[in-house]
Amino acid sequence: MRNLLIFIALLAGVQCGPQRVSEVLDKGGSLDLQGHRGMRGLFPENSILGFLKALELGVNTLELDIVMSGDTQLVVSHEPFISSAICQYPGGQQIPKETEKDLNMYHMTYQEIKAFDCGSLFNNDFLLQEKSWISKPLLTKVLDTVEQVATAKGQLINYNIELKSELALEGVYHPEVAVFCQVAYQAINDQVDWCRITIQSFDFRILRYFNRHYPEVQLALLIENELSWELNIDSLGFKPEIYSCDYTLLSADTISELQEKNMKVIPWTVNDSIDMRQLIHWGVNGLITDYPNIALQILNVRR
Repeated sequence: MRNLLIFIALLAGVQCGPQRVSEVLDKGGSLDLQGHRGMRGLFPENSILGFLKALELGVNTLELDIVMSGDTQLVVSHEPFISSAICQYPGGQQIPKETEKDLNMYHMTYQEIKAFDCGSLFNNDFLLQEKSWISKPLLTKVLDTVEQVATAKGQLINYNIELKSELALEGVYHPEVAVFCQVAYQAINDQVDWCRITIQSFDFRILRYFNRHYPEVQLALLIENELSWELNIDSLGFKPEIYSCDYTLLSADTISELQEKNMKVIPWTVNDSIDMRQLIHWGVNGLITDYPNIALQILNVRR
């Protein structure tokens, strides 16, 4: 029944007109509405098309992931390999699930990567996702394109950028932490003011490096473990600006405790309207969602 209700909400939400989230205030102020991987519920994930549609809809923040290619380019992608779930070979052939991890982008040039079609496959998890031939974009291209469009419309958009890193995969699917952070910092620094950037990661080492070398950068700690927030912060070694965990790990008390410690609470990935309403009621600072159109409808009703 819950899945049916979600699907009905999605059908209604597609027609939501563009309205800035900053114009829709909750009791505690504006809600930071983040389009997860652009807005993958309705458009191909981590695509320029999805980012521009999310911008048009009225999100505050574009959430995206970056990996590194073999020629040291920052590619906007959730996986460091060509995923069979969303991509096809350049000629349209299916990528076998069992061999997808052999298509390691850290061992490929960007010219090789961009030849794959990562937007035309039907996705059972996102029934309303618009299909289009899409190649994985470079971070520099995403920032340049979005900034041009936003500036022309008189908008300022924020970016929540995840560096995909894991100790066990270092040197295999991505470079060492220092190299990854330095290349990412320089690329972003050349294009967007840091006041509109958040760097997020599950890899505590990434956040520690940024905290030590680039203290001006706002950081978000991504969490999916069931440890207490106190233990996670102690393990990180410093207090980040944002605590961003799986939404199912939150309660009203946990949110209050984190905010009392001057951390914002922005959970992921909240796609159910019932969960959205509960979290907004509890006072979260933002939502990361594949369906910002649904969140906008909820916020409009609460005005």
